Amino acid sequence: MAMEKTDQAASPGNDAQDPSTYARTEQRVAWLTLVLGGAAAVAAAGVRRWPWAEGLAIGAVLAWLNFRWLRRGADALVLAATAQAGAKNPQVPSGTYAKIALRYVLIAFAIYVIFRFLNIPPLSMVLGLCALGAATVAASVYEILRPLK
Repeated sequence: MAMEKTDQAASPGNDAQDPSTYARTEQRVAWLTLVLGGAAAVAAAGVRRWPWAEGLAIGAVLAWLNFRWLRRGADALVLAATAQAGAKNPQVPSGTYAKIALRYVLIAFAIYVIFRFLNIPPLSMVLGLCALGAATVAASVYEILRPLK
């Protein structure tokens, strides 16, 4: 039974083991974040709620940046782990952890500055940040529903 799973996972036709599949899904999440956030901003602008439209757009862009930075941080962790695959206690550069934490600080600072000086409702920016979650759900549903090759 275990042998069947190993053989199935190692087969060249299995799409789940192809790294390019993950890269395509990551790209899909990135552009869907901008598309869904932009659509929400256009809808708010359609009912003439300009500050909300701006906040949704800003939040979506911040979510997109957050995703890019998260992806870079995860890639750095993977590279560090694979480079030290034989080591007993693999070491991850402390700068990697700092960069991962710094992205939250930068996003919070950007939201504060935008709210304070541009008078954009903070809830609209928070809802714009939710575009990343919506994009992730949409990309996941697509991956579930698409036929395997």
